[in-house]
Amino acid sequence: MKLIIEVIEIKGTCPVYKIGDRIVLDEGYKVNLKETDNICMHSLASILPYYNALAKGVEPKELGLAQEGEDAYIQCLDPQEHTDGGTVIFKIIKK
Repeated sequence: MKLIIEVIEIKGTCPVYKIGDRIVLDEGYKVNLKETDNICMHSLASILPYYNALAKGVEPKELGLAQEGEDAYIQCLDPQEHTDGGTVIFKIIKK
């Protein structure tokens, strides 16, 4: 089982990610360095509260991470409007 965390949108300019970049977690918690494009500490702070529950089958809607469906959505912590950085939106897919 894998969690694939994919960049689907960037508001502003992110110095780390581009659309389509992925973080891949094998067995729900091991970072797969061969399939991962890049990792930013800001994004990890957003992912950490949810990865374990998602890997264990908790529905994204129950966690407030989706309106419906099996994919979860989160964003990094960079408040782009105030930092001239980039707020990145991720989709988390369980495979």
